[in-house]
Amino acid sequence: MDFSSIDNGRSGKGLLFVISSVSGGGKTTVIGKVMEMMNDLRVSVSHTTRKPRPGETDGKDYHFISREGFDRMIESGLFLEWAPVYGQKYGTSRSAVDAITGIGFDALLDIDVQGAMQVKEAREDAILIFLAPPGEEEQERRLRSRGTETEHDVDKRLEAAMRELAFMEEYHYSVLNDDLNDAVHTVSSIIRAERCRNP
Repeated sequence: MDFSSIDNGRSGKGLLFVISSVSGGGKTTVIGKVMEMMNDLRVSVSHTTRKPRPGETDGKDYHFISREGFDRMIESGLFLEWAPVYGQKYGTSRSAVDAITGIGFDALLDIDVQGAMQVKEAREDAILIFLAPPGEEEQERRLRSRGTETEHDVDKRLEAAMRELAFMEEYHYSVLNDDLNDAVHTVSSIIRAERCRNP
């Protein structure tokens, strides 16, 4: 029997992974570590109407765009998903995902629950991973340690987290981020396992 056709998904079109978490769930840190381990995975850069935070670069962290420009993209049907978040808009363009998967790399979307549910509806092949924080106290500590939000913003994010956690069962996988190394290992293992899945 010839097994030479087994390539763990490295030929043809790449896979689409979605990772979501509540604010302060450690998603950005986990994704960064996973990306260091897997050089055939690409994060799709989202569009946003918010202003860049210190250290952020246009085209790398986000595509920073005006509200008018964002609305034109919505009207043209260019987004795979988009959502209003804390007074700003965030979205993933279809072309950004297709540019990654079309050349055989796997695309990873770092998006919130609203966006993930849109992707799940639009793309049945999308693989959804929810990264859960170890508890409300740790989540609050992480939010406050950022130093980028006001007390009011932190309270709003904690309230939103309770609503977002209710969607966890809509994801294919749930990963508890109580230990960074364990969470990174689990997420990377999920990605490798999905690459080996038979059609």
